[in-house]
Amino acid sequence: MRAVLIVNPAATSTTPAGRDLLAHALKSRLDLTVEHTNHRGHGTELGRAAAESGVDLVVVHGGDGSVSGVVNGILGRPGTTPPAHVPAVAVVPGGSANVLARSLGISRDPVAATNQLIQLIDDYRRHQTWRRISLIDCGEQYAVINAGMGVDAEVVAAVEAQRNKGVKVTPLRYWRVAVPATLRYSRRAPDMTLELPGRDPVSGVQFAWVSNTTPWTYSNSRPMVTNPGCSFESGLGVFAVTSLKVIPTLRLLRQILAKNPKPEAKQLVRDDDTPCLRITCSGEPVASQYDGEYLGPRDSMTFRAVRDVLPVAAPPQSKPS
Repeated sequence: MRAVLIVNPAATSTTPAGRDLLAHALKSRLDLTVEHTNHRGHGTELGRAAAESGVDLVVVHGGDGSVSGVVNGILGRPGTTPPAHVPAVAVVPGGSANVLARSLGISRDPVAATNQLIQLIDDYRRHQTWRRISLIDCGEQYAVINAGMGVDAEVVAAVEAQRNKGVKVTPLRYWRVAVPATLRYSRRAPDMTLELPGRDPVSGVQFAWVSNTTPWTYSNSRPMVTNPGCSFESGLGVFAVTSLKVIPTLRLLRQILAKNPKPEAKQLVRDDDTPCLRITCSGEPVASQYDGEYLGPRDSMTFRAVRDVLPVAAPPQSKPS
């Protein structure tokens, strides 16, 4: 089986020793090529090259952004002719949150995840089948985990600015960036309209999050669950609010961080299994993001669930770790 290991050496929790161990273990099972990303967008380039060369498996050792870039390289832009060959994607966590790996049932520990991957490769050789998951068609890109318009994108932009200064973004520092960014956003929140199939348009939306799985993300080990019924095998989750008043917003935040989250609020519009949705803004363009990557301001965005499009080396559908 031919494979390529794509490593992001700048990812939060990757180490030279861990990368060497992973490569050595995989070479015992695979005809392996190792590539390292060294500039923005390099993962997308390497993913495209891997698909074009016909490899069977692409292993990504990095964070969620690294995986997202590789997947977009493999599949190309949404709406274009799909590639003739789509290799399976495996993830060995190397980032901070590692939402995709955890949602797929992959261990957070890179060594344990490596051993898990070896077992999955052996299982594939016996059964010749990979698990398949859905993605979010964001029009310009595929999102693997989540996307959104509004406050989340502004937080992403603020975090990226910290990283560009060479600051390591830990969960604590993330919140230190996120809280003031959210307060600034609440003072000038936009007026957007949300359209869902079979429902009247909802106006006055101030931000909207779109999910491909649950949880939305993690704060250290604590999951933030916006759409409990969403999964890689369902349609999309949408979580949108029509008010950012402090007390109701804090109640909602407490709900999505609870042990048994069931987000409900007067200002909340939620659907855990929609095939598509559209968001438009009536004023200035609104900040947008996908998989924690800042897209920039957009007047509108349409999101669609693309079912069973990506083969992954992962256990059968399971609960997040």
